Amino acid sequence: MTITDPTTLRSADGDAPVQHPLASLSAPEFDRIRDIVTGFDDFTATTRFAYVGLEEPHKRAVLAWQAGDGPLPERLARVMLLDMATGRSTDNVVSIDSGSLLSTVVLDGSRGQLPILIEEFDAIAEIVAEDEGWVAALAARGCTVDEVKVVPLSAGFYDYPEEVGRRIVRVLAFRQDYPADHPWAHPVDGLSAYVDTAARRITRLIDATALAIPAEPGNFDDPAVQGAPLSSLKPIVITQPEGPSFQVDGEFVEWGNWRFQVGFDVREGLVLHQLSFDDAGEERPIIYRASINEMLVPYGDPSPVRFWQNYFDTGEYLFGRFTNSLALGCDCVGEITYFDAVLADELGNPFTIENGICMHEEDFGTLWKHSDLYTGSNEVRRSRRLVISFFTTVGNYDYGFYWYLYLDGTIECESKLTGILFTSAYPGLDAEGADYPYASEVAPGLGGPYHQHLFSARLDMMVDGLSNAVEEVDAVRVPIGPGNEHGNAFTKRVTRLSTEAGSGRVADGSAARAWHIVNTEKTNRMGRPTGYVLYPQESPTLMADASSSIAKRAEFATKHLFVTKYDPAERYAAGDFVHQNPGGDGITRFIEGDESIDGEDIVLWHTFGPTHFPRPEDWPVMPVDYARFTLKPYGFFGKNPTLNVPPNEAVGHCSHDTGAAHAGHGGHDQGAEEHCGHGH
Repeated sequence: MTITDPTTLRSADGDAPVQHPLASLSAPEFDRIRDIVTGFDDFTATTRFAYVGLEEPHKRAVLAWQAGDGPLPERLARVMLLDMATGRSTDNVVSIDSGSLLSTVVLDGSRGQLPILIEEFDAIAEIVAEDEGWVAALAARGCTVDEVKVVPLSAGFYDYPEEVGRRIVRVLAFRQDYPADHPWAHPVDGLSAYVDTAARRITRLIDATALAIPAEPGNFDDPAVQGAPLSSLKPIVITQPEGPSFQVDGEFVEWGNWRFQVGFDVREGLVLHQLSFDDAGEERPIIYRASINEMLVPYGDPSPVRFWQNYFDTGEYLFGRFTNSLALGCDCVGEITYFDAVLADELGNPFTIENGICMHEEDFGTLWKHSDLYTGSNEVRRSRRLVISFFTTVGNYDYGFYWYLYLDGTIECESKLTGILFTSAYPGLDAEGADYPYASEVAPGLGGPYHQHLFSARLDMMVDGLSNAVEEVDAVRVPIGPGNEHGNAFTKRVTRLSTEAGSGRVADGSAARAWHIVNTEKTNRMGRPTGYVLYPQESPTLMADASSSIAKRAEFATKHLFVTKYDPAERYAAGDFVHQNPGGDGITRFIEGDESIDGEDIVLWHTFGPTHFPRPEDWPVMPVDYARFTLKPYGFFGKNPTLNVPPNEAVGHCSHDTGAAHAGHGGHDQGAEEHCGHGH
């Protein structure tokens, strides 16, 4: 099933359809936005749409409308425009309803540039090929421009005078030996070009030490490289004869006791709106909006051609536009429902990524179980989870983002990282026989530079309402003494976070540190605040020096948690305009006011992700690595909310006979085509 229609409701008179305020922009809306914008007086033939997205209404306006206490909010769109000829950049808000321009801000580049356009990337190969210095540097390394693939990359900020107010990308090169050869195996190292995309020229050419180009191919899709197929694996067939347990109405989803709305944005990708849980007939809100608002990939190689490698894949590249069209049986297995992602291209025209979002149920083992010594009771229940996911490919890396909802109220977000390493030439051992300290040798002469993946989850919390607070909870030892004579005691220390400026916190596995989001006005049946707890996955924060350019640009990544008071203008952890931003925006600016976050409408900004010292086993294509965080109810319910989950019907699959009788489990001899369609 592919869902393409936006969420609509009926008006009070039951006739005219009403667009939900949080519904994703539809293709007709993108057409209307394009027509509005192209009518601007300053719109030219060289103006491009750098970003088009829904300008979401204030949270309280949406809630008031839903409660019948306020009008339907106006449908607005945010449109960022770049004139490719002049570099003129504007940030605009237009009314889809009235067709009017509501605001325009002209950017001078001092606080960052608009995201990089695909058209800019596509022009780079031609620009550098016309530079004599670039051509000569390639020739000195035994290459021609026709033999290399150039990789345009975001520039960061290093206060070079010729880059002030200009749109800059930095370029590295990789040799491709033939059309099906993956160039990542052959980095042309020691060479980099800095390119002014509007002026179409190289502003600096960095020609450092020429390193040998690794020769061994890395063609993971070549059967000769793959080796003989592993033939011992038997099919796993996942079926739901009665169909899935969820119901879908446009972008609205109901599953078990969960209710939420699916959305999609070209910058953030998958967005979940208004997650709530039906607790004995009461719909209780938990999260108003959840997304991955930023993703930083900082590299740790300080070489002259690589020190600047720090990528913000959402703010600089808009990673939602690279979303994969998912394939049943390969990306998603089982009884699948898909949602299409509708976006605008750089001319403002709508385009559709079919099957961009995948949703399905998964069995997840034991939910709860007990065999009682005294009563003879022997009960077990199976767990399952609802999976909502998408995959995006940003250059060499492929990222899957999976949101899991569980029957017991648990929410989990998991990132799956795979694809190909961004490689370098490995310099070899130094004079004393020591390894190069900033990269692993993953194949002969091929380096995998050390790097991090730091995801920022923006969690607009609404646990039982708008009055929330955060408590940091640590496990602490109690010294031997009065009341703990035998030294076995331990307890917890609870610290209430009071204001924004003090909200930056770091995970601590030695103390089992967790952050409880509690409602300051509602209590459970034990008289204690209802709440949810954020369990972080302990991993390093940003490893770069605190005085570095990247640390100033990405303060969000220096802590695992920040908490801010809700402000609809505070959407992105690194700020609105990340490309070439000098720093001081995003979280840095959000917490300057040091507003109260105790008993307020709050947003959690959670940083998570791996620090990667590449292995030879990560080459030539990486097995999936995982990063995640978990939100669990803590006093939100009065007891286990899954007591009413019925037992599974006993079937033959509960025990296996490895003999001939096992052939009776049907379906294993069916062709793949019989399992992929499911009627969708």
